[in-house]
Amino acid sequence: MTADEKQRTAVFLDLAGDFISSGYRGAEQGYLFTDDVPSAGEGAKNGENSTQGDSLEKIAAEIRACAGCPLGKTRTNAAPGEGVTQPLVMVIGEGPGAEEDAQGRPFVGRAGQLLDKMLSSINLSRNSNCFIANVVKCRPPNNRDPRPEETASCAHFLKRQIVFLKPKFILVAGRIAAQTLLETTEPIGKLRGKFTELTVKDMTIPLLVTYHPAALLRNEEYKRPAWEDLKLLRSRIDELNGEN
Repeated sequence: MTADEKQRTAVFLDLAGDFISSGYRGAEQGYLFTDDVPSAGEGAKNGENSTQGDSLEKIAAEIRACAGCPLGKTRTNAAPGEGVTQPLVMVIGEGPGAEEDAQGRPFVGRAGQLLDKMLSSINLSRNSNCFIANVVKCRPPNNRDPRPEETASCAHFLKRQIVFLKPKFILVAGRIAAQTLLETTEPIGKLRGKFTELTVKDMTIPLLVTYHPAALLRNEEYKRPAWEDLKLLRSRIDELNGEN
């Protein structure tokens, strides 16, 4: 509810109360109402309407104020996302880690530094043509996997970001993000290496899954298939630009 709606409701209730109690209208009270931040359930339920009049700043402010799930109580800083406002590629990962929680920015730790190098290898960057976000905006304690209720709580924020940004492509980093966005339990080995179409509101966006940079740091065997995924993405971008 907006502050104006609250004010009008309060005035009406005051007026009704005055007439019931004394039959006369009393002095109008002043109230300091503020707009509500949508809860996770409200955001998901009203997702089609919540994108009206949106901006990245508005979504980010709501994320930073969100207490829709337990992660809001344990975070240091939420990490809404960052990048350009008309991205060629939107990169979506799992959730903030320790460094991201400290800075309030996505992918800034070791895995984030590797992600930047991976993107740079195919002429992509958060500074020029990408936007980077996560399926959950607050760090799960001890970097555990986000729980289903936590990803559900953040779902409307991510959807609004996608609708506002209108990326040409989505690159999904890691199993959790891929399974969340594609609503599947398939292992990442079966999800990566091919494009899938993601429909959000009235948009259909080509989506490609690859391994999370953190997985590459733990296991070098993933580096070759991840590079193949990046080359596949670059090839589709070049097709879009008429370069093939």
